[in-house]
Amino acid sequence: MKCLELINVSYKYESGADYVLRNVSASFESGKVHTIVGQSGAGKSTLLSLISGLDACREGDILYNGANLRDLDRDDYRSKSVGVIFQSYNLLLNSTAVYNVTLSMHINGGGPSGRRARKGYAYDMLGKVGIDRETADRKILRLSGGEQQRVGIARALSHSPDVIIADEPTGNLDAETEAAVLDIFVRLAREDGKCIIIVTHSDEVAAMADVAYTIRDGRLQY
Repeated sequence: MKCLELINVSYKYESGADYVLRNVSASFESGKVHTIVGQSGAGKSTLLSLISGLDACREGDILYNGANLRDLDRDDYRSKSVGVIFQSYNLLLNSTAVYNVTLSMHINGGGPSGRRARKGYAYDMLGKVGIDRETADRKILRLSGGEQQRVGIARALSHSPDVIIADEPTGNLDAETEAAVLDIFVRLAREDGKCIIIVTHSDEVAAMADVAYTIRDGRLQY
């Protein structure tokens, strides 16, 4: 089932004369892993900003479950429907893993109500991505890169979004840890029905996807 659909999307910045994205059309389905592969400057970051609702589409349409993002509250869309995972993790380094997840729930209004219930839910989310309670109670500074990325995934899952967008999620990881993190994304699609979109420059990451797109000079190809 289509979760997100881009229809003839073009985009250029107000200060720029050239289009960053040119007539992009694509479908992203629930229960599948999608990758968007491209080099720096190809338009990946701009496309990511539009899909995640950080920026607004001015030419063409982006549909979420059939509704045009232009007609939706983008703040509500970002906080409830989309989870974003970053290459640099973007975690609070002096706080524990479990606190990073509960803070996200507090900000986004996700998870159960009540401090104790949210913390229990956060432990569950961390356990889902392979972080046990002992590790969850450690500060981020004491975790490995792979563990930090798992915390980032748990944080993105904390408000039960339909769409998970990962921006170069394995760029800082070794091959073994990369494989383990990619396996989490596959399970989230297969078992939980999430729509997974991974933006990457890695052909190895693209090889595990159900649907692989390539972006070059602002044009998306299947």
